[in-house]
Amino acid sequence: MAGTKRQRDIKKALRELFPRITMADAEDILDLASAGHLRHLPPGIAVWQAAISHVRHAHTHYDSLLEDGYDREAARYFVIEDMNDTLQDWGCNRALDPNDTDVSMDRK
Repeated sequence: MAGTKRQRDIKKALRELFPRITMADAEDILDLASAGHLRHLPPGIAVWQAAISHVRHAHTHYDSLLEDGYDREAARYFVIEDMNDTLQDWGCNRALDPNDTDVSMDRK
């Protein structure tokens, strides 16, 4: 198996968390999870945070809400149902709580 132990662990975490994810989404999340600013996190947490960021930006109207003047907290609230639908479609058995912003991250 190619790659470093961390890269292998990140791929394994991705497969475990999201067994039905599309290849395109998986590649984007792997790139995000491998970013330097997530390097200090365990692979499973890095994958989760990368996935949440990816889903928010690629599968919801979050960015449009921000452009329309909503603050981040309000925009996150309005897209959480769409995000949970995407996570469920990917086979994830975990859902986001609209009151918990600690597990969220935004791409810079």
